[in-house]
Amino acid sequence: MRVFLNRLRRRLVRLIGFRMLFGEAGAPHSRIAPSTCIEGEAGLQLADHVFIGQFNFIDASAGLVIEEGVQITNFCSIVTHSTHDALRINGRRFATQGGEPPGYRKGAIRLGAYSFVGPHSLIEPGSTLGKGAILCAYSQLRGGAPDFAIMAGQPARQVGDTRQRDAELLARHPELREAYQAWAGGRP
Repeated sequence: MRVFLNRLRRRLVRLIGFRMLFGEAGAPHSRIAPSTCIEGEAGLQLADHVFIGQFNFIDASAGLVIEEGVQITNFCSIVTHSTHDALRINGRRFATQGGEPPGYRKGAIRLGAYSFVGPHSLIEPGSTLGKGAILCAYSQLRGGAPDFAIMAGQPARQVGDTRQRDAELLARHPELREAYQAWAGGRP
């Protein structure tokens, strides 16, 4: 019932404003902006403490796992299927052909715990963003990004490691080491 009410609230709020809404099934501390479009919600596995900002398109039809603490900023597209090659190759035949035509791409996506998706990014079908990783603004993730990677570009390539940044912050705030190690599993 709560999930239904939250979805209804998101749709109503979309009409009157863009305030963040808290709480989804099993994720009471997660926030999803009402302007975010989620297609195929049945395929979405949403952990708690997730933030999904304004004006995103999220396709979960082929399976999408968003682990704890993930931040998806604004104007991002996360797509678990793509027909652009299939349409071009099959032409008008695409509309009448049954099943998945040649060129159709489909694959589940996983966003690892405490990862960050920068604004205007695209995550393609079958991709994985490792835990603690950063996908920089305007990047296109195709395939896998390891844990703690900083990814940038189109297509995205690893340009750094978040543990170096984390080590600097933890040196200034040693009281946070235990909380960091609880999810990260070790020292930065």
